[in-house]
Amino acid sequence: MMVCTLVIYDIVEDKVRRRIAEVCKDYGLERVQYSAFFGLTDRNRREEMMLKFRRILGDTEGNIQMYVICEKDIRLKKELSVNGYDPYRSEELRTRAAG
Repeated sequence: MMVCTLVIYDIVEDKVRRRIAEVCKDYGLERVQYSAFFGLTDRNRREEMMLKFRRILGDTEGNIQMYVICEKDIRLKKELSVNGYDPYRSEELRTRAAG
């Protein structure tokens, strides 16, 4: 069964952080903030992602969290953007997000 999945992370090392982002993209998640990805996954794919995250993170200082969010709670989502804020508006952030 496919469910909404949120992955957030705080990782010190740039190379490791980029590799975690690539795994999220490979599994069809979309970036919603610099260190946050969201999309639909099933249990097997979530387990696969966590195994890959563990292997990539290794002994690097960091934290990766994965949340399953039900449809009812997704409908309750609130979002606030001030003055048309777009986290990828600046070229620097677009480049960082792509990498």
